[in-house]
Amino acid sequence: MKITRQQAWEKLNELMQNKNLIKHCLAVEAAMLAYANYFKIPKEEREKWAVAGLIHDADYEKFPHQHPQFTIKWLNKINADEDLVNAVAAHGFGFNVKAKTLMAKTLRAVDELTGLIVATALVRPTKKLSEVTVESVLKKWNSPSFAAGVNRKEIERGAQEIKVPLKKHIEIVLSGMQKIAGELGL
Repeated sequence: MKITRQQAWEKLNELMQNKNLIKHCLAVEAAMLAYANYFKIPKEEREKWAVAGLIHDADYEKFPHQHPQFTIKWLNKINADEDLVNAVAAHGFGFNVKAKTLMAKTLRAVDELTGLIVATALVRPTKKLSEVTVESVLKKWNSPSFAAGVNRKEIERGAQEIKVPLKKHIEIVLSGMQKIAGELGL
């Protein structure tokens, strides 16, 4: 069954109150849409890519020790498409779930990167995504103490999995996030 963005948004807001976590999910949704366009995914499939990004961390705040299993159970209960379930199940390399589709591989490629981009924006004087460039992200990339919780190896591995050079990968995710800068408060 196709799950709509509205259904995903309602479930996200039911499970998550932390505004920063919600913004993270919105950022990942924007990155997934940017990639759906980049990969020329058919229009009828693009909403699924967006939903994967929006819903991937829905249970993280309420059920951190069951993450992402609670969301996967919900998706299975409503008979969501298998590829959407796999994308959520495989969105982190540490989950040891094989990403079976380009959508699933892309989700895990963009997840950590959105955090690095947000951190880069937050150290700018204006705290605006419009002032973040690929070069400024790469400059922060090379400073291990900056956004130390962001796993750069996973970002590199994700970019390799989807066969996009790191610089282009950053560019695609950044441009997607810049389109919703207002929603992200950046």
